[in-house]
Amino acid sequence: MVVLEFLNNQILKMEWLSSLVRLLVEKVFRLDMTSRLGGSVHFFFYDVIKILILLSALIFIISYIQSYFPPERTKKILGRFRGITANTLAALLGTVTPFCSCSSIPLFIGFSSAGLPVGITFSFLISSPLVDLGSLILLMSIFGAKVAFAYVIVGLVLAVTGGTLIQRLGMEKYVESFVKSAGSVDIEAPELTKRERLIYAREQVEATLKKVIIYVFIGVGIGAVIHNWIPAELIQAVLGSRNPFSVILATLVGIPMYADIFGTIPIAEALFYKGVGLGTILSFMMAVTALSAPSIIMLRRAVKPRLLAVFVGIVAAGIIVIGYVFNAFQFLFV
Repeated sequence: MVVLEFLNNQILKMEWLSSLVRLLVEKVFRLDMTSRLGGSVHFFFYDVIKILILLSALIFIISYIQSYFPPERTKKILGRFRGITANTLAALLGTVTPFCSCSSIPLFIGFSSAGLPVGITFSFLISSPLVDLGSLILLMSIFGAKVAFAYVIVGLVLAVTGGTLIQRLGMEKYVESFVKSAGSVDIEAPELTKRERLIYAREQVEATLKKVIIYVFIGVGIGAVIHNWIPAELIQAVLGSRNPFSVILATLVGIPMYADIFGTIPIAEALFYKGVGLGTILSFMMAVTALSAPSIIMLRRAVKPRLLAVFVGIVAAGIIVIGYVFNAFQFLFV
């Protein structure tokens, strides 16, 4: 028990880092930690450094694992299964792809052109930006293990359910013809050495950090403002439990935004400490990562409007249901 507490406090939450940043704020910047400005500076530096450290380590590990599943091999694995088993496997494979929603769409097109059923490809498309090992660890560092694992489970359930519904609604005909006729070049991926896998993982860390760091800065900045400058009463009036439409509002606000999940977590952390319901927070995070406006625009090039509308409707409805369920049973996670 002592070991687990140490791992949670010092490895995940990085309390040692919080103490170091506190010294920086008080001794170097000469700011009062109890002031709004001091609290904001501490929040910003602590969260940015913590996220970048965890993100670098996690992306390295995830990318090393991913090196065993190049696109052609993934297509072959998925092609062996049908039904809900295939949807589940596609959703699970999405968890080892450290991509945002826009980066997942080229793989979605590749899977579709390879002849995989549309439901399977959509299970992957929903899961890939929504759930990954990195988000699990970062959520654990803020909300604890129960919330983190619950988020991953409901994310996978949403991916499997969404893909299954799209398949059963007969949406195959609403995939654009150029995607179906693109074909797939079946080239066996060369076997990589351990050194090559390590190099690949390092390159993925560098590429991912370059891509998401701006969203981390923006997300942490917004979180710092929410945490220290916006009155809790105002936030609770808009997104608190007394507003029966808080989950719907959080989902609708999140959809037009574009950010990696690592950029939304600091905002979620600030909202949580202001007393916003857990379900409302998770709905916001899911909407931002799974239904961002740029990804919807990109997806429109590959699917027809009816399929796009069905996809957005199913995922949005699922996110809203998840939000209300989490709010109702929040006492189980606190």
